[in-house]
Amino acid sequence: MIHEQKFKTKNGYCHILDDKILLTHKDFLSNIDDIKTENNIQRTLFIYSVFGLICFLNVYFKAIDKDWFFFSFYLIGGVILTYSIFRSLKLTDSPTIERDKIKNITFVPAKKYLTRSFFKIDFEQNTGKIKTRLVMLPGSLNDGSKETDKALEIMRNTGLLKQ
Repeated sequence: MIHEQKFKTKNGYCHILDDKILLTHKDFLSNIDDIKTENNIQRTLFIYSVFGLICFLNVYFKAIDKDWFFFSFYLIGGVILTYSIFRSLKLTDSPTIERDKIKNITFVPAKKYLTRSFFKIDFEQNTGKIKTRLVMLPGSLNDGSKETDKALEIMRNTGLLKQ
C-alpha cells in the first residue's frame, strides 16, 4: 500500500511516497510509471549560452566602436549569464527523486516581498552524479505562508527534513 502526502509547489504538487518524491502538475497521481524522468535544464542552459555569446560578441564590437556605455551593458549581461550557467550546472529538473538516494534536504525560508521559500534536495542520480533539485513553494499571493507551513510539517512528519 502506497502512503502519499502532498503539498502545493509553485508549479504544481509535490507527492511524498514511501519510496520516492514525485513532482507533478496535477494534484493526483494517475500513473506513476508515465512520469518522465529526463532532465530538460540543458535546453535552458543552451539558450543562456547563446545569449551569453551574443553579449560577448557585442562587447567586442562595442569596444571597437568605443561605445563604452553599451560595452559595459553587454559585458555585465554576459558575465551574469555566464555566472548563471556555471551555477546551474549542478541543478536538475527531474520530477522523480528516489528517497534512498537523497543525501540532504535543506529548507530556505522566503525573504519577505523578495523571494519565495523552497526546499533544496541534494540526491544521487542513476548516473552516480550528485544533483540538486529546487522545490519552489507558492508565493505570498498564493497563500504562501500557509502552504509553506503545511509543506514543512509534511517534510518533517515523513522524516525527510531533520530540522
